[in-house]
Amino acid sequence: MANSGQYPVDALFLAFQDALAGRYSIDRELGRGGMGVVYLAREVHLDRSVAIKLLPPDRDDPELRARFLREARLAAKLSHPNIIPIHAVDDAGGFVYYVMAFVDGETLAHRVRTRGPLSGGEGTRILQQAAWALAHAHAQGFIHRDVKPDNILLEAGTGRVLVADFGIAAAAGDAATQGVVGTPEFMSPEQALGKALDARSDLYGLGATAFFAFSGRLPFEGASATEILAKQVTETAPSLGSLGLAVPRRVAQLVDRCLAKDPDERPPSADALAEQLGVALEQRREMPVALRAFVKRRGRLDGSGTLLGAVALLPGSVGAALMFGTVAGFSTLALGATLAPLAYLVNGARHLSLLGFGHADLAPAFKSEIELAREEHAVVHARGASRAERGLRMLSRLSGAVAGVLVPASIGLALLAPRLPLLRDLPFLAFIAFNAWFVGGTGYLYLRQQREDVDTLFWASIWNGRAGRVVFGIARRLLGSRTRGTAVTHRATELSLGMAAENLFETLPKETRHALGDLPVLLRRLQDDAQGIRRRFDALQDALAGAGDAAASDAHADLRMQRDTLHAKLGSAVGALETIRLNLLRLHAGSGTVAGLTTHLDLATELSAEVERLLAAQDEVERTIAFPREIARTPA
Repeated sequence: MANSGQYPVDALFLAFQDALAGRYSIDRELGRGGMGVVYLAREVHLDRSVAIKLLPPDRDDPELRARFLREARLAAKLSHPNIIPIHAVDDAGGFVYYVMAFVDGETLAHRVRTRGPLSGGEGTRILQQAAWALAHAHAQGFIHRDVKPDNILLEAGTGRVLVADFGIAAAAGDAATQGVVGTPEFMSPEQALGKALDARSDLYGLGATAFFAFSGRLPFEGASATEILAKQVTETAPSLGSLGLAVPRRVAQLVDRCLAKDPDERPPSADALAEQLGVALEQRREMPVALRAFVKRRGRLDGSGTLLGAVALLPGSVGAALMFGTVAGFSTLALGATLAPLAYLVNGARHLSLLGFGHADLAPAFKSEIELAREEHAVVHARGASRAERGLRMLSRLSGAVAGVLVPASIGLALLAPRLPLLRDLPFLAFIAFNAWFVGGTGYLYLRQQREDVDTLFWASIWNGRAGRVVFGIARRLLGSRTRGTAVTHRATELSLGMAAENLFETLPKETRHALGDLPVLLRRLQDDAQGIRRRFDALQDALAGAGDAAASDAHADLRMQRDTLHAKLGSAVGALETIRLNLLRLHAGSGTVAGLTTHLDLATELSAEVERLLAAQDEVERTIAFPREIARTPA
């Protein structure tokens, strides 16, 4: 396609087009870099858009031309969905160039500079795909050596990530890797020093790219390339997690590891990095809309209706007292403060159950909401509790303890010994202590709410505890069998199996349910056991991944053995749930017996006890040793 005249042309453009006439029709220049000029063109015979990278004739050094051709031909062997394919490498009319697929999109650098830093989910996805591309290249013996935002393209429409410009890459171990080539802001310390490189040098570049993508700034800046390179070698990069960004903690830690000065402290490979990024993405799975709405609104007593109800309750109680007596007034107040909120919560649980969700779905839903809120609050408050918050917390605790003693004491003395002189001061001191507790507690909660979603934490404790289970039990009895299925991709396997088995149990005849005893209790125990194992297994995986190559050493043999043991027990726990579900299905179909299921229940009970002993033993070990702290058992 001929140049339309709206783009400026120069002598190089004209001469190069003349050399390519009949094969490629150049449209315009796309950009210039340290190793060449890139043009948008049309390949005549195949009638497709391509990008052509040209080594400028003013850099017509025989050794440079030979390296450009050699490395381009090597890079042309790479074939991966996240690597821009090279169609041809040629030397024609004195011009050395290679032809790549044209990507309709923008570079990561342009995306960040025009629309700001990436969100946690989007940035993690882009990094994972870039890591896949590097892993493929490394497996073929290539090192990119210039990983940076300008060399990562985002395809319009699909969002696919493609890594570009392997033009200065070289086969690992090639003498060319000894030179200092690359972009100072994204260059690894060993590359800046001209040392031999391996795949971990590219991970440093990807870490610097991630730092820029999430924060909009560079890890190291300076007035000159020399100053920046000196910082790359001597200074520690700022921790991404310390910048107060809405980036998942696991991802921020991976970026920090990529920017480690010592290659041994970085992830062991691009494959390992991509896998860990995938785990981070999996943990941020989107919750179904119904669960999100419940967690944010329907499962809380903090709406306008609650406020109006509370305002109307007091005059309503007074009116009942005036019309029907004191007992009626207090009864109205008590019932309004208990039954009305309970009815609202039961109705919310009933609506959620009608959509096919259960009590077990709430824990991951609240966890997801708390994680998102923590990231959002970290943007503004990244340094933890302030002195004022800690002071108000201490005041509320001390005054609360004093009020807890003085208030009952003053009431008791007023009833039992009304004429004692001590009463003159005791009610006043109790009043002061109570007000100090109220003011200190309110101020503490206000300051804490600025950096943490206190409301969600409170309602999570209510719904995930015994109260939430009771409310869902009432809602389930009100519904009977009137539920419909819904997407369950958000659920862990053990939750899906446990909920399915519990629903099957609830629809059995009453006599059969009675014969099976406390089957729902066993199902919940197995669910909790499997989730506990899964949390511990993930923590051990993180610890071993953080150890890098050292994880293969004898020093980590115990951790690997624990991980493998937990992996086997997780399979056993999930298998027990699956067996119970299948036997319940057989009961419904008339092909199973209560006696046969009871045998499996006994085995499942023994397995649950064994799992709980295993987790308790590991808890005891962790209390007596300091390493690894990150595998401490976390609450549900």
